[in-house]
Amino acid sequence: MPHVPSRALFGMRFLRHVSRLTRVYWTSSDAALGGLLLALTIALELGTVYGSVLLSVAQRRIFDAFESRHVVAFSHAFGVFLGLALAFVFVSTYRIYVRQRLEIRWRQWLTDHYLEQWISSQAYCQMELHHKLTDNPDQRISEDVRTFVASALGLSLSLLSAVATLVSFAGILWSLSGHWAVVVRGVYVNMPGVMMWVALLYAVVTSWLTHRVGRRLVPLQFDRERFEADFRFALVRFRENVELVALSRGEDSTRRKALGRFGGVVTNWLQLIRAQRNLTLVTTGIGQANALVPLLVAAPGYFAGSLSLGSVMQTNIAYGQVSGALAWFVNAYQEIAQWRASIERLLTFTEEIESTCADLERTEGIRIEHQRDGALRLRHLRLSKPDGRLLVEDTDAEIKAGDRVALLGRSGSGKRTLLRAIAGIWRFGQGRIEMPEGARTIFLAERPYLPIATLRNAVSYPAADGTFPDDRIREALRLVGLDAFADRLDETAHWEQHLSGGEQQRLAIARVLLHQPDWIFLDGATSSLDEETEQRMYALLRERLPRAAVVSIADRASIAQHHERRWTLVPHGTAMALQAA
Repeated sequence: MPHVPSRALFGMRFLRHVSRLTRVYWTSSDAALGGLLLALTIALELGTVYGSVLLSVAQRRIFDAFESRHVVAFSHAFGVFLGLALAFVFVSTYRIYVRQRLEIRWRQWLTDHYLEQWISSQAYCQMELHHKLTDNPDQRISEDVRTFVASALGLSLSLLSAVATLVSFAGILWSLSGHWAVVVRGVYVNMPGVMMWVALLYAVVTSWLTHRVGRRLVPLQFDRERFEADFRFALVRFRENVELVALSRGEDSTRRKALGRFGGVVTNWLQLIRAQRNLTLVTTGIGQANALVPLLVAAPGYFAGSLSLGSVMQTNIAYGQVSGALAWFVNAYQEIAQWRASIERLLTFTEEIESTCADLERTEGIRIEHQRDGALRLRHLRLSKPDGRLLVEDTDAEIKAGDRVALLGRSGSGKRTLLRAIAGIWRFGQGRIEMPEGARTIFLAERPYLPIATLRNAVSYPAADGTFPDDRIREALRLVGLDAFADRLDETAHWEQHLSGGEQQRLAIARVLLHQPDWIFLDGATSSLDEETEQRMYALLRERLPRAAVVSIADRASIAQHHERRWTLVPHGTAMALQAA
């Protein structure tokens, strides 16, 4: 199973990957609007930092007035603080809102990019045929894209805020602690900007310690996503096949396998929470200890009378802001680890798609060419298995518009592989397949794909909703004997679980009647129908689509009788030969 390699948390490879994923959106047509949202987000982020500076000054004045028991000064300082606090809440709230608007736009664009890579190029099918090792591509597109975008914005903006905070409060902290006396072996020593040096030293030590303790989180986060997705996918598979499991009495086996997959989740989770426990012990301890540092350093000066309570409190605030900014790496470490794991999963997914496409380009493969005449031709077509073994020998054959061809042969002879080659999803072999230019084709499998959508959408698939008038859809359903569903077009359901196998196949025939293709390829598309209904479906195709060519895999004799021509795959040495008649 794929496992994220142990690499440095940061490095050139990591930066190249981040840059590559980031360019997808920021070189897109939506980048201009995204740039405006980003600029506004940055402005609001810096506004919160500036607000923090103003609030720290206001707090110092409150404590100074409190210490001097000056009621008027206290009331004025408190009023200023209240106004600043309200403004801070407003800016901070809209900072998050604008960032989330940008986040969903970025995620939408990146999701579309990955869906196009995975689906539009039929990479999903070729990756299966090439036995690529990418696990759970659906989870990578849904969860890892979300995590990447959210963390890319969150981490970059928090880093910007940390830098701005450091710049804003470093000068304040330096000036406030510029004349502090530090006790060294009983002697008071003046050290300019002592609290700034303390904050720097503390940040260096804690960052190194955090990385040493937390670096195991990256591979564990990578595996966590995989184990969780594998377990979830197993449950989805069961839900989609509950009837088949029940009929085969497979409940115990299915439950054991699901628990086995969940065992991987548990093992990974225990390792992850131990690593997080160790990191939390370090970071929490660092945070608690850090809160005491400025008070311990300021105590001698305050007790000696050289520092006011307001100065101590403002120094405490400034030190907290500076040390928090310097400790950005410490505080963000767990999110960085999860972000890096998401980047690895997205990039390995991209690399597998690109590797598959490169494999197809390097091999000669089967070519699909389009000709202007109305015939389908096989030209010196040879079909091979993925390991290179010959499946079907050099073949030449032709089908004309309106032909009805039954594809015969024993199980495993390559009938379905031939249809997959005509569909363009089987590239193993040589030769070419000539298709009529602009021809509309449709392939029906034994188990048609029914989207979880309205019945209207399920019948119209792959056309969009609204492509066909409701009257035509109802007519098609009545023609195939699904009259009971004609008034349920607006109903949304998981139709694979609501329709029997025969009803699903008749619904697929209704699709053919709606789309009116020029070429129809049937792979067990009537296997769940009785002979009378099957005969009626073929008669319906002949009556409604007389000019369409029909090619059917004839796994049973009743199918062959509906076709005038035969393509038969027969053994010939170690492979099969196609005999056309």
